[in-house]
Amino acid sequence: MIREPVVAGQFYPEKEEDLKNMIRYCIDHEYGPGNNPKTSNDKIYGIICPHAGYVYSGPTACHSYKAISSQNPELAIIIGPNHFGVGKDAATMIDSQWQTPLGMVSIDSESAKQVAEISEFIEIDEYSHSQDHSLEVQIPMLQEMLSNEFQILPIILRAQDMKTAMDVGNAVYEIAKRKNAIIVASSDFTHYEENSFAHQQDKALIEPILEMNVERFYQVLYERRVTACGYGAMASAMIACKKMGATKGELLSYATSGDVSGDTESVVGYGAIKFV
Repeated sequence: MIREPVVAGQFYPEKEEDLKNMIRYCIDHEYGPGNNPKTSNDKIYGIICPHAGYVYSGPTACHSYKAISSQNPELAIIIGPNHFGVGKDAATMIDSQWQTPLGMVSIDSESAKQVAEISEFIEIDEYSHSQDHSLEVQIPMLQEMLSNEFQILPIILRAQDMKTAMDVGNAVYEIAKRKNAIIVASSDFTHYEENSFAHQQDKALIEPILEMNVERFYQVLYERRVTACGYGAMASAMIACKKMGATKGELLSYATSGDVSGDTESVVGYGAIKFV
């Protein structure tokens, strides 16, 4: 089965050459990582990436992808929120390839079956994945920035409470520890607030992420009512990466759509974070 792209031509260009040019533009952008090879021998267990249109969030996302570009993982475990609320509370897929303008990427069906067996919440359900962009937009970035063949394990979350995140994080760890894997949490931060307020809200939420303190993360999220859409995905990644051996998160870049576009009235926040 082929999972065809649903946001090609909207969130990113639908032609291969245009898409490659757009990713190059994001790298070179003033908010992008640039071309300097950053020499870091840190083992990166996971990353957080935004998932908006590349023109807005691509420069920030490229910081995370550039950081892992030399690691050549064989498996990318991508966890993101279910914006449409369709399907199951937590879902993966099997026996499928995801198509992008840059080609096909196969699902690691064996790992998908295992993660569904281990987890109390994750079910195998392709319908859950049928409409959403949160996982899809990460794949062309991986295809372009990694030099090796890789498979994906897509996990989409309709339920993002702490109990679900703990379960998903622990199940993801069981898969990741057996493989040369990278964990990718797909999330934007504050939605549709004034720019300086978005910066304040997101700074507060990023602090417990960098400390990998999941309880404090949920506390800040609820107390400040931070409108980060993929909070359960970020929490799951924190839990899995910590069990893998990560001791901290490092903020690679933060910007809002307003910083990029100049329209600061109502912005969305984007963070690039690596867990080392």
